[in-house]
Amino acid sequence: MSKYYLNYLDELESEAIYILREVWAQFENPVILFSGGKDSILVTHLAKKAFYPSKIPFALMHVDTGHNFPETIQFRNDLVKKLDVKLIVGSVQKSIDQGRVAEERGKNATRNSLQITTLLDAIEENKIDCAIGGGRRDEEKARAKERFFSHRDDFGQWDPKNQRPELWNILNGKHFEGEHFRAFPISNWTEMDVWNYIKRENISIPSLYFAHEREVVFRSNSWIPVSDYLNLEESEQIEKKKIRFRTLGDITITGGIESQADNLDKIVQEVSAMRKTERGDRSDDKRSETAMEDRKKQGYF
Repeated sequence: MSKYYLNYLDELESEAIYILREVWAQFENPVILFSGGKDSILVTHLAKKAFYPSKIPFALMHVDTGHNFPETIQFRNDLVKKLDVKLIVGSVQKSIDQGRVAEERGKNATRNSLQITTLLDAIEENKIDCAIGGGRRDEEKARAKERFFSHRDDFGQWDPKNQRPELWNILNGKHFEGEHFRAFPISNWTEMDVWNYIKRENISIPSLYFAHEREVVFRSNSWIPVSDYLNLEESEQIEKKKIRFRTLGDITITGGIESQADNLDKIVQEVSAMRKTERGDRSDDKRSETAMEDRKKQGYF
């Protein structure tokens, strides 16, 4: 890795730490949205650096779909114990049981969109005024419209045409009662930046990101992992492939790629040659051209 790139990573780190400190300065009860994916792990690591030697002043909030990778939940629990931070869990299953949302049916059923109601309920119940996310502008066109401080109205909705200007280093977190913000400290990072930083800092990540053998089916041009929640069609054949995941989400919608990248050096090399966005294997983003933006307007991450 070149000296220039190391300096560039230092600049990204410094920017993210500044934003995290601004969140702590401007808001009363902020949390880190923690999915167990590499980006939320990175944000948590940066928060640890930002407030060292004190422990992280933010609780971690996880929206549990009930359809998670078991490896992700184990990683989450181990990290919370290691960091000695508070964990807030919003349960999609609880939202279903209470009649707040209805379970989807059919072959491509997912609980992904159901997370919106659970997230907004958890924000209101815990009086959260800022939720820190690991969204990056290079991931998807809707996320490219986000500011560092993203205003949400009293219904938790996002209006991409009504965001506040961010001139120089001035971030405006002022809001009325009932409104809240999402903050995105790693907005300017790319997937390659994330992996090079994880390698440099030796950050622990779930084993799902490394190539491993798994039972999968080929659906929507992706290898979807076999689980108790996957509705198989008669024509679909279960195969065993060596795959890894570039992004983690609900196990029913997260597609893997065939890969031999079983360590960080190989992942960095593989990502450098990629021409497809990491969310290209997420079936929830394939439902329509504006799937992500539609969900974000309703209150999604």
